[in-house]
Amino acid sequence: MSMRGYSVRVAEAIGEADINLLGVQLGRACLAQDIPVAEVAKTLGITRQTVYHWFLGLSEPRGKSCDAIRSYLANLG
Repeated sequence: MSMRGYSVRVAEAIGEADINLLGVQLGRACLAQDIPVAEVAKTLGITRQTVYHWFLGLSEPRGKSCDAIRSYLANLG
């Protein structure tokens, strides 16, 4: 896995975060499929910092963001 754009520390933190959180699920899927944070942020119309917070379980998406993430994950196949 090349972990494009992910430091080892961030990749490990995503792996240790609570998988029950939607943002962490997104993070693990993106890490597994080598999808950069910048691409996720652009697609979802949010900042990279917000994406990192979701990936690490530091904050959780709300409202329309949850629907957008579920759709994004479904399209990853």
